[in-house]
Amino acid sequence: MSVASVSRALSGATNVRPAMRARVQEAASRLGYVPHAGARMLSRRARTYTMGVVLPDMHGEFFSELLRGMDEEASRHGFQLLLSTMHADADRGARALQSMRGRVDGVAVMAPQVDAHDMLAHLPAGLPALLINCAEKGVPRPAIEIDGAAGALTVTRHLVSAGRRRIVHVAGPMGNRDAVDRLRGYRAAMAEAGLVPRVLPGDFRQESGRTAAKALLHDRQGADAVFAANDQTAIGVMLRLREAGVDVPGEIALAGFDDIPLAALVLPGLTTVRADASGVGARAIRRLGALAEGANDAETERVTPVLVVRGSTRATTNNGQQGRTRRDFRT
Repeated sequence: MSVASVSRALSGATNVRPAMRARVQEAASRLGYVPHAGARMLSRRARTYTMGVVLPDMHGEFFSELLRGMDEEASRHGFQLLLSTMHADADRGARALQSMRGRVDGVAVMAPQVDAHDMLAHLPAGLPALLINCAEKGVPRPAIEIDGAAGALTVTRHLVSAGRRRIVHVAGPMGNRDAVDRLRGYRAAMAEAGLVPRVLPGDFRQESGRTAAKALLHDRQGADAVFAANDQTAIGVMLRLREAGVDVPGEIALAGFDDIPLAALVLPGLTTVRADASGVGARAIRRLGALAEGANDAETERVTPVLVVRGSTRATTNNGQQGRTRRDFRT
């Protein structure tokens, strides 16, 4: 008896002889076999009206905004979201995708530190998948990319135009595609202005900003501006400088990246570049819905962040000096 015959007998197909159906059902009952609902949906490509989402992390307001956009768009179209995280672990990401087999109509994957193509190899070839800021695409796939290099170039140029010359960059984690792009944009702007770049390590978290600010407070090189690789890091820098009595922006101007909601609420308001995380999330779900309906889409959509100037940056006086007297920041 073939596998196909057994499958037809268990699925209730009409083109099965009664005697064969009885034999199959009797054997299934004796063995305690229960058909796998997910496998059935996978083989039939039945619509689940659920979209899978795999993110690198859930920590921070950027991911909250991304998910808000996804959730609102999914609700508008009657979809549910099935969410998992991978924490820069390719094996964990692959397991998350495997768990979604047969349960989703499409998947959105954000994997800035691992090769998403290898992860997607664990999914059926016909399942729609969209990549968001992934490290490698491998083969042409629908994608949305935030142009981190362009955003970093813009915000660093803004600091230069404000009269800042000793601009320090607090980077993101090594090996992260977003961090690499933002560092590249910063270096390009510094070279364009004939300035010497200086980079301190970070990991996109607030505490790494505090650590970087502490290093600046204790060294002799000084800084008149800091561009942090994201807003969470920038806010960490701001809090540590405030504790040390350093005026932002009078003594050190400060800028971030992403324009998370908190950036507009701190004092002074944080200058940043808006990546429109909620908009990116909404577009990802909208495109996945179209792919699930059979759309032919292999486009890479590029989002260019927009500069948002707030109180944490300020132009210097005409003679190139800060608006107030600088001091030795060592504590």
